[in-house]
Amino acid sequence: MSAPRHIVVMGVTATGKTTVGRALASALGGVFVEGDAFHPAANIEKMSAGIPLDDDDRRPWLRSLADEIARLDAAGEISVTACSALRRVYRDWLREGHPGLFFVHLDSTFEVLIDRMRRRTHFMPPSLLQSQLDTLEPLEPDEAGVVVDDTPPADVVIATSLAAVRAG
Repeated sequence: MSAPRHIVVMGVTATGKTTVGRALASALGGVFVEGDAFHPAANIEKMSAGIPLDDDDRRPWLRSLADEIARLDAAGEISVTACSALRRVYRDWLREGHPGLFFVHLDSTFEVLIDRMRRRTHFMPPSLLQSQLDTLEPLEPDEAGVVVDDTPPADVVIATSLAAVRAG
């Protein structure tokens, strides 16, 4: 099986989606898409205030990401998108941009994630971590993807993720 052309690095906040996504895009000769950059200002304001997004907030954001994946696919590009993609329906909405998306689910412990969140500057406050963990639906057997343990050092997580993507 050949490596997928469009990958979504998914998981709750502070799993390192951007770090891993940038590294995968570089290794694969692809374009990195930062999902957070596609959030409308209202979503950023809501999360900054400690209010979780609901499906009505997420749908237009995920539609714009699906459109970007479709645009990159039409241009013949490889893409790696960093996006939480917490629920199956959100991943289905992303697949509207390309049905063959491959998901790399970065999985970590609450303790590791809350520590990372407390050490970084980001619009997502630590108070929203539990709501994201509560919302998270693991990849289902019919979804192309892999779960990667995100507790080792970043270089190990990147190498493991890249090997999984290349294995398809």
